[in-house]
Amino acid sequence: MKILVVSQYFWPETFIINDLVRALARQGHELVVATGKPNYPEGYVYEGYRSAGVVREEFVEGVELLRIPLRPRKTGGGLNLICNYLSFVFSGVLRLPWLLRGRHFDAILVFAPSPITAALPAILLKYLKRGYLAIWVQDLWPESLAATGFVKGPVLLGAVGRLVQWIYACSDMLLLQSEAFRAPVAQYASKTKAVYYPNPVDPIFFRDDMVASLPVALDSLMQSYFCVVFAGNLGNAQSLDSIVDAAKLLADKKRIRLLLVGTGSRLEWLQQQVAIHALDNVVLAGRFPSEVMPALFRRADALLVSLAPDEIFSKTVPSKIQSYLAAGRPIIAALNGEGARVVRQAGAGLTCPAGDSRALADAICEMFELSPDQRQIMGEAGRAYAQEHFEIDQLASRLVTLLRQEIDSSHKAGKQ
Repeated sequence: MKILVVSQYFWPETFIINDLVRALARQGHELVVATGKPNYPEGYVYEGYRSAGVVREEFVEGVELLRIPLRPRKTGGGLNLICNYLSFVFSGVLRLPWLLRGRHFDAILVFAPSPITAALPAILLKYLKRGYLAIWVQDLWPESLAATGFVKGPVLLGAVGRLVQWIYACSDMLLLQSEAFRAPVAQYASKTKAVYYPNPVDPIFFRDDMVASLPVALDSLMQSYFCVVFAGNLGNAQSLDSIVDAAKLLADKKRIRLLLVGTGSRLEWLQQQVAIHALDNVVLAGRFPSEVMPALFRRADALLVSLAPDEIFSKTVPSKIQSYLAAGRPIIAALNGEGARVVRQAGAGLTCPAGDSRALADAICEMFELSPDQRQIMGEAGRAYAQEHFEIDQLASRLVTLLRQEIDSSHKAGKQ
């Protein structure tokens, strides 16, 4: 099958679309990935690249990358993000039709975390190539924009809603990363387009031979304390206030450390809070290469995932949950809704309400008081659940089956 993937984010940025593309290539499919210049999450174009110009690369055998010009997101803020989003749209609309001239694709797949606007160049290509367009919906617009405060006011949110409705109308299939996305998406699109398609696990987290060494100071910390590890974006959606408040409540638990790994728009705020409140039980470890993360996860005593208590976030399954499950360590999920349901269904850990610092502190204490064998049982249950539900080769095969069935069905309907 010939597939064009359109994604504003791609390797060496760390996103699940990288692993899905690898899996599809392993299965013998021919792929082209249209993407931008890597700059997430730091906000500056990675070394070896520049914002201007088009770059052609080979990702893995059978996968060609087309990198189009893109304004980096810089240090965040509304204006910088808007410029970043729009630069990908303009570059894609202006350059991709020419760069892909004469090329045929059976399907176009859009990887659609925020921003959903990344689908706009793909819609143009759908009509130029007469291709089948599937959008892998990772985030709910405009609801998530309102929840994070990025967009305020009913008029602007209404305009975004109409844009989303048009984008969905132009698609042939909407792949939903969460079952709970069905109702919100149905406000903007036909229910017949929606298909549940969960995020897969990065296969690196299943590998037992991933023995990357940790920095000496971090290794010593994890040997000396009961470490609860939070990994990923440190932004508005992650309810970092409740983590800080939980750390204050845990100040007398001298053996417990909250280890926050990653970066994001609220990192500076976190650093200030740690200093102001003298939180020696919070460690801001910075960002690590993806190949180090499996070793880091497996050394953790527990893995923490949190989201803000907004209704919209109760419908999503943070992609780190799949990685946490595969790592085989117990999970503390400070979540409402679908993400918490997955952890409970897997028997993989403890859950508590989103945004509730007292409940989070209690859950951390409860996990601390369990025996190592009890925590190991949770971890093994989570790993088995991830293998059954989120293994990437199975999901890659399912995607191709879905696409072929729908393409064949649409061809038959067109001949009638």
